[in-house]
Amino acid sequence: RVFRAAMQRSAGPPSWPGSPEGADGGGWLSALRFDNLALRSLPVDPSEDSAPRAVPGACFARVRPTPLRNPRLVALSAPALALLGLEAGGPEAEQREAEAALYFSGNRLPPGSEPAAHCYCGHQFGSFAGQLGDGAAIYLGEVRGPRGARWELQLKGAGITPFSRQADGRKVLRSSIREFLCSEAMFHLGIPTTRAGTCVTSDSEVVRDIFYDGNPKKERCTVVLRIAPTFIRFGSFEIFKPPDEYTGRKGPSVNRNDIRIQMLDYVIGTFYPEIQEAHADNSIQRNAAFFKEITKRTARLVAEWQCVGFCHGVLNTDNMSIVGLTIDYGPFGFMDRYDPEHICNGSDNTGRYAYNKQPEICKWNLGKLAEALVPELPLEISELILEEEYDAEFEKHYLQKMRKKLGLIQLELEEDSKLVSELLETMHLTGGDFTNIFYLLSSFSVDTDPSRLEDFLEKLMSQCASVEELRVAFKPQMDPR
Repeated sequence: RVFRAAMQRSAGPPSWPGSPEGADGGGWLSALRFDNLALRSLPVDPSEDSAPRAVPGACFARVRPTPLRNPRLVALSAPALALLGLEAGGPEAEQREAEAALYFSGNRLPPGSEPAAHCYCGHQFGSFAGQLGDGAAIYLGEVRGPRGARWELQLKGAGITPFSRQADGRKVLRSSIREFLCSEAMFHLGIPTTRAGTCVTSDSEVVRDIFYDGNPKKERCTVVLRIAPTFIRFGSFEIFKPPDEYTGRKGPSVNRNDIRIQMLDYVIGTFYPEIQEAHADNSIQRNAAFFKEITKRTARLVAEWQCVGFCHGVLNTDNMSIVGLTIDYGPFGFMDRYDPEHICNGSDNTGRYAYNKQPEICKWNLGKLAEALVPELPLEISELILEEEYDAEFEKHYLQKMRKKLGLIQLELEEDSKLVSELLETMHLTGGDFTNIFYLLSSFSVDTDPSRLEDFLEKLMSQCASVEELRVAFKPQMDPR
């Protein structure tokens, strides 16, 4: 009922057709204090031409969001908006929701915003794809929160940019709701992630083949307000890559090491200030310390994913955050039955991004980041850091987290790792539900009457697969002939 009511609530007169209305003062969003450091620190392409094109010599291209018909709010996250100094709810809740729908759809621009699209490249499924960039997301600017933190605002699904290629720059309601919910769920699970402030849908429609079965349908255009310290990613540093040995593709800013230096200065100075301060007089040492820190953050992030059964689905280098956040929620999923080879992305035919491959793939992606930092960080230094730090940090954090999930918090024993492995193997052989079994274990007390143990075991077994389900799951893949 709440969802239907939100769908029916109009956010005022639509701004359609034409460009978004100009920056508008007053109202709830006048509290936003924009300070767009990224655009002052990094080169910006001056053209506002949104036609697909190469964008050389720049990290951003100026764009304008494409308006939607009759935008209206589907959901908002009060905790996420509070980061920006925006208070949701209260006696003016309806007016604030209408304002959010109008501005966070891209139909109007908040005062102080400077819409732009970020240029980056990426290795997709192991192959260098050349220029990619924000094909459906638009940087609005950076807001100073009430505690002084800087937050980048991004509208995902706000229309065509120079990086849209053959796509339409839009996202639809079903995928936007998934991203909104998972962003906030991951945060409240304690996992580093981008945040989602609002989800705004509309009467504008695009055609999508939902099940890739040749039956396309019209779906509502929807925009998610994403919030993070930065959306710069590993692939942002790949815009300098010369022609790839295998694909022949290259970055749009080959031979522009001056921009690579600018990017390192900006990223380290803004998001790793303690490293900048400690190594201000030696750029190689500074860059090595930065690479060591992002290596450790990435290892800890993947360990967190593995401990909750989260599968990202598209771990390309352009989907790896330069500050160690979960970013770009696409065909993600959470495991039900424990299967180490679980694949959540239907397009991942080889299982490159399967659940058990995530630690290995993220290490591979760090290797590509290391290549992209040359010559500002010699490869022999970054490769040594990667080998010394990544696996050890992942294993340490993973075991610490699994000990907590199992209640092994008073003593840390060598056999704990074996216990975890045997539990997971048992889950795999019995088709145990990854989340529900840990949930049940958390309810078991060592002081429980021994006579109740049998009841508890029955509850555990209820979360395992039936004999028929196991027969199907372990059916040989080879032709029996």
